[in-house]
Amino acid sequence: MRRPAQLLGLTVRTACDATVLRMRRKVTGQDTADFHARTAERYAELLGHSKGMLMKAGQLLSFAPINLLVAPEHLPTYEEALARLCGNVPAMEADLALALLESELGPLQMVFAEFTPTPIAAASIGQVHAATLRDGRPVAVKIQYPEVADVVGGDLKNIHLLASLIDLLQNGMSSRRTKTDIRGMAQEVSARVAEELDYRHEASVQAEFAHLFRGHPFIHVPAVVSELCTSSVLCQELVEGLPWERALEADQELRNRWAESILRFLQRSATQLGAFHADPNPGNYLFHEDGGVSFLDFGCVKRLTAEELGPRIRVEQCCLAGDADGAWQAVVDSGVLRAYDPVRPEEVLAYWRGYLDVLIEDSAVQLTPARYGEWMRRMLRERPASFFRYAALPPVYALAPRVEIGTRSLIAQLNAAIDWRSIQAEYLMGAAPVTEMGAQEQAFFGDHA
Repeated sequence: MRRPAQLLGLTVRTACDATVLRMRRKVTGQDTADFHARTAERYAELLGHSKGMLMKAGQLLSFAPINLLVAPEHLPTYEEALARLCGNVPAMEADLALALLESELGPLQMVFAEFTPTPIAAASIGQVHAATLRDGRPVAVKIQYPEVADVVGGDLKNIHLLASLIDLLQNGMSSRRTKTDIRGMAQEVSARVAEELDYRHEASVQAEFAHLFRGHPFIHVPAVVSELCTSSVLCQELVEGLPWERALEADQELRNRWAESILRFLQRSATQLGAFHADPNPGNYLFHEDGGVSFLDFGCVKRLTAEELGPRIRVEQCCLAGDADGAWQAVVDSGVLRAYDPVRPEEVLAYWRGYLDVLIEDSAVQLTPARYGEWMRRMLRERPASFFRYAALPPVYALAPRVEIGTRSLIAQLNAAIDWRSIQAEYLMGAAPVTEMGAQEQAFFGDHA
């Protein structure tokens, strides 16, 4: 319990410091940028050094306390620091990495023509090396850190620890508590993290995504070399592209295309596979000069059955059509509300239209960090009491906000302008595409039905 207590202590201290700073700013006009940069680093350092479940849950869940405390213009500072959680783990020594790999695959000279001992990436539970197979194929080899499964697995058994952390992150500093089944949420997050520890499971999921998007004009998922995958080693096609930091420096037209690629990947995966890439971390994307995006790291993927996905799709359809009664029925069918809860259909529609926001506007909308921050603050601080007094998010949807909010955050940092409503209408209503990329995708899946 010491680790969640540390996070709670940091959150409370941040709240007090922020209050004092706001008072000083009113009197002296003092700039607050340094304060927010220091606070963001403290959160990233605390979570990055906690190693086990605290770090993994911190990556999976949105940080409600942060969003409640800071103004929209400072949200990107926190998101940038927290995004580094997937890349701030010190790399293994080369000899240890090679020994672990050889213990899984046998003599390396029989597998690889070349292997680079220095990792090209280091993530939360493993690091990635570039290599060349004996047949000449360039590959990326992910090796799980020794004993990480035991460290994280030990925390997974302590549902009370995880439930306490989720309660903090879900309700944070808000004066309105939700009726969410916290223990059920903890079990759901625990199940997803347990899957991340098994690279064979990740390889099978990634292979499914790679098959769906093979040959796609602007969405790419690396092919898996299944015969070289074990529970702690994953071998896949090596992909080269621009990292997130370089992508942010590109011209606006290119960033708009990348944003549309990301949104279409999310929508197509949901509607065709019933699956969500549930880790929208900037390090899990590589960007290409033609507007395409490569999607990496399929350790955390959430699947929904048709019965679970259907109500959510109907909510969005009803919001696009302005159908209050239909939205109310879909929310009841999803289990978020009960049929006898005293919440009017108009209240349900108003909440969901506010949540969907840019997705239902009639024309192309530029999503900026300021607009994203304003939306987050409105959803967290000004959410309607009449709705949240009775609403309870079922555990099966525990990661949905992470997917939706995280994806929107990425697109906001790209300052991208895309026709959100028309793109949604393609997947939800069967509408004809209105963008060049939409026409390309329709032709692709029409030919590959």
